Amino acid sequence: QVQLVESGGDSVQVGGSLRLSCAASGISTSDYILAWFRQRPGNGREGVATISKRGIPTYAAFVKGRFTVSKDNGKNILYLQMNNLKIEDTAMYYCAGGDSSATLTPSRYPHWGRGTQVTVSS
Repeated sequence: QVQLVESGGDSVQVGGSLRLSCAASGISTSDYILAWFRQRPGNGREGVATISKRGIPTYAAFVKGRFTVSKDNGKNILYLQMNNLKIEDTAMYYCAGGDSSATLTPSRYPHWGRGTQVTVSS
């Protein structure tokens, strides 16, 4: 059974940093394409970043060098380092896993965690 469990969400001030983690079980992070999505209040789920099986990252345009996606295949954990956080980054953040392509389209990922809340305030 595949399980993805996010952690690391918190309340921070504008300009602050957070590192989100996603612990995977039932799949190997080396064999799956992994991604971070977020859902802001009143909005649909949007892609933030992906990382391929070989560790190649891709980012949504709004990230603009502020976020870094990485993974530790030995620990089977996916990370999202978020720096220079903005109020508009407030959202529930989800990790997802799939084996089709490194895309920011939510429907291409069959495995999802339950999310971790990030709140950015001034």
